[in-house]
Amino acid sequence: MVDTTPLNRAVDHFADRLRAAPQSRLQRSAAAAALELARELARWAQELETPGVEPRVMPDAGMFAAADQVSVAAHDLAVVLRSEDEVAEAVRLVEEAQKKAGI
Repeated sequence: MVDTTPLNRAVDHFADRLRAAPQSRLQRSAAAAALELARELARWAQELETPGVEPRVMPDAGMFAAADQVSVAAHDLAVVLRSEDEVAEAVRLVEEAQKKAGI
């Protein structure tokens, strides 16, 4: 089993920052960046779990749900990752999204 601690830490930090962000920051860029990340992580997890099946798209549940969507998608992905390289790529995606969100 691969150690996903780095991914869990990175996504928990990002989700905490999203939850603490003011509404104006969420409206400007943070919620959109978070939703984009959540969708990418969810797609990746689904492709690993059920290869060949069209992945479902995570719905937009609103800016105040963005932190929870990122957290759920990342923790679902962590369960199915198979290598340290995949964990490192997931962490990179989280860090990139946090920069894009500006928080």
